[in-house]
Amino acid sequence: MIFKTLRLLENSISQILRKNLFTTSKMAKSKFDYVRNFETEDKLLQNCWIVIRIDGKGFHKFSDEHEFVKPNDLNALNLMNKCARAVIDDFNEIMIAYGQSDEYSFVFRKDSAIYSRRGSKLITNIASLFASSYVFHWSEFFPDKKLKYPPCFDGRAVLYPSEKNIRDYLSWRQADCHINNLYNTVFWTLVQKGGLKPRAAQERLSGTVSGDKNEILYAEFGVNYNNEPAQFKKGTTIIKRKEKIELPDGQSKMKNKVVELDCDIIGDEFWNENPHLLEPFKEM
Repeated sequence: MIFKTLRLLENSISQILRKNLFTTSKMAKSKFDYVRNFETEDKLLQNCWIVIRIDGKGFHKFSDEHEFVKPNDLNALNLMNKCARAVIDDFNEIMIAYGQSDEYSFVFRKDSAIYSRRGSKLITNIASLFASSYVFHWSEFFPDKKLKYPPCFDGRAVLYPSEKNIRDYLSWRQADCHINNLYNTVFWTLVQKGGLKPRAAQERLSGTVSGDKNEILYAEFGVNYNNEPAQFKKGTTIIKRKEKIELPDGQSKMKNKVVELDCDIIGDEFWNENPHLLEPFKEM
């Protein structure tokens, strides 16, 4: 009698499950499904490095509203690095990231197949994760400042087919960091130490080259630009590489590690020390 009751109960459950599965399947295929045909295919070209670059929207205003230190706010830069680490931890295919000011570039392996290489998926996921991480970690870097409104970041996807192309891209961003930082360092020195109004400082720097700016800093304020922190001048490079880890039993093993560097990435030394970055099909 007990076995007969259990058999009837089992049959009843099976019927309920089959009915629910049929209903769900039927609902998923409605007369409105045709609207999916309006979606456009946005797969990125194969065998190219994918660069997703995010930029802060209206960050001049954002930095003023939150009283960032000029010309460089170390806490703000380190918060950007924290957000970049969150992105790198979530996307294993990212081999190198470079950031400066309110921007970050994430370089995906040439053979990356994440999201079937759909550009819109990559851009939106990275931009949203970066922005939410910025809000989430704000209090760690600015414990005495309230976040007045959430930041916004836009994104774009760019493809680079050759080793020279991807290196030149990263070199371009680091050169941009140096140019902007030198200008901002002189500009804010003229304002903060020289007593000039912002417009007067702009006029003073109009038409000057890097040598002129260095001369103003050194001759008028005793500041050697070469002694400025490397992070300000070169930005931050984040890479994955294998490093030796010492074990408690005296043995050692190689383990993947994410490291932050404030170094030159334009010359050959960095690339010679990290050849795996340009070997996209090599497993980490």
